[in-house]
Amino acid sequence: MSFLGKLFGKKEKETLDQGLEKTKQGFFERISKVIIGKTSVDDEVLDQLEEALIGADVGVDTTLAIIEQIQNRVKKEKYISTAELNALLQKEIAHLLVDAPEDQMGFLPPDNKKPYVVLVVGVNGVGKTTTIGKLAHHYKAAGNEVVLGAADTFRAAAVDQLTIWSERVGVQIVKQNMGSDPSAVAFDTIQSAIAKKADVVLIDTAGRLHNKAHLMDELNKIKRVIQKQLPEAPHEVLLVLDGSTGQNALEQAKQFMAVTNVNALAITKLDGTAKGGVVLAIAHQCKIPVKYIGVGEQISDLMLFDKTAFVDSLFSLNK
Repeated sequence: MSFLGKLFGKKEKETLDQGLEKTKQGFFERISKVIIGKTSVDDEVLDQLEEALIGADVGVDTTLAIIEQIQNRVKKEKYISTAELNALLQKEIAHLLVDAPEDQMGFLPPDNKKPYVVLVVGVNGVGKTTTIGKLAHHYKAAGNEVVLGAADTFRAAAVDQLTIWSERVGVQIVKQNMGSDPSAVAFDTIQSAIAKKADVVLIDTAGRLHNKAHLMDELNKIKRVIQKQLPEAPHEVLLVLDGSTGQNALEQAKQFMAVTNVNALAITKLDGTAKGGVVLAIAHQCKIPVKYIGVGEQISDLMLFDKTAFVDSLFSLNK
């Protein structure tokens, strides 16, 4: 389902186009070189297209899935012009992207899931705490009562940064001293949210992948203490990834999926990189919906992901 024109208007589309400028230049230029001077899609064009997609950080597995679909179409119809290839590429790329559940697409939590609890995970340096701050802004702007939980107690900077965001956005934060038990912070956060009749809870967690067993234990403990008060929570486990790291972001996604039940993705820093094609690889290979993308430094530059608009932007260099 596309929210273009509904949750995604003209201003948002312009922001997206600008934020993906580096990615779409690299992507479009590679695709254009494949097509220029050709009249039909043959094996040579497909080989060159494969190289172009891999070069755009779409990834090998995802590229092969796209090429296979185009090959099947060529076999079926016997002839496809290169003029048709762009439209076919857009269709196949959009088909690979997973839609989020309808009740999780905007910034209004379902009425039967309040407080709506989001556990935010990701390695240090990907923009996790900043993403939480921007999410808090969007949720509050939509009329929600928001509570933040600073459960990344291993980094004083993380707690301080989240505190600054809470003050900037004007929402409550629950925190303890550095080195405190993260699950205790999570417990207090849920307790406070229930008492305040809050709509949304955003809980920051430590981002340490070097010890997966410890990370798994920690996340499981946090979930257990949350579920003592809200059996169905957390409703969302949001993994934040840095899009500028390309295929490394895909590897991080796979590692986090191995230790926790990630069910939504936020991909940040797409405005400063030509590696935005990795969004396609992550969404396709992980089979998890990309819910948000970050395309700038402004508080409003964390955007709901609209796959129709995203794919259109990749192919709209000359529009």
